[in-house]
Amino acid sequence: MLKLAIYGKGGIGKSTIASNLSTMLALRGMRVMQIGCDPKADSTIQLHAGKKAVPILDLMREKGDKACLEEMVTEGRHGILCAEAGGPTPGLGCAGRGIITAFEALEERRAFEKYRPDVVIYDVLGDVVCGGFAMPIREGYADKVFIVTSGENMAIYAAANIAAAVKCFEERGYASLGGLILNQREVKREKEKVEELAGELGTKIIATLSRSSLVTDAEELECTVCEAFPDSSIAEEYEKLADAVLAVCKTKGEGEHA
Repeated sequence: MLKLAIYGKGGIGKSTIASNLSTMLALRGMRVMQIGCDPKADSTIQLHAGKKAVPILDLMREKGDKACLEEMVTEGRHGILCAEAGGPTPGLGCAGRGIITAFEALEERRAFEKYRPDVVIYDVLGDVVCGGFAMPIREGYADKVFIVTSGENMAIYAAANIAAAVKCFEERGYASLGGLILNQREVKREKEKVEELAGELGTKIIATLSRSSLVTDAEELECTVCEAFPDSSIAEEYEKLADAVLAVCKTKGEGEHA
């Protein structure tokens, strides 16, 4: 089972990237599970024809221990297993603690043993990597972390902070950094700035995604760009992203068995 987490500042395009990556892998015949770790609970909306999955925390508040796994994990298009952690009641509680509660609920119901996914993708809000937002890294849920960034200063700043957190956990034997995903915003010196960041972090840009209106066109059609415009250049870029992610994850696995 390949386990990876996608981090990046809010609004950088993590959910779109995660959903298109999930779709590309599912179309290759892999059983994919995508888990949204953002209180907005909108990570998997493109995989559900524009409809939000019921967040695990909402189910727990309503039903407590009676909430069953089949309600927490629903099947989207191409058989992709979708789950959303959700968040606390607005103004009350801690979003990070909510993610921990959601993860514990999935574990108690033996979600991974039952569904046996080939790939698990965690889509995580990563402006601040603490508490529950660090769960995919520090508790062994993910093996590799991929950080989405653009050439915008705040995105680069967030990426550097996330990478520092990943390094800290890697030194303790947890997840390691798999690389950067450049989601272009067409700012000046964008690629150069992100290449400089990659060099400082001792990693590389594994894939570059162009700014494309087809991404929002696909969202209007309530699906991923890989499904709506499979012959487009942006779909080809997502195909290359899938290749790169699999190469990074499988290289780690082979090294462990060597």
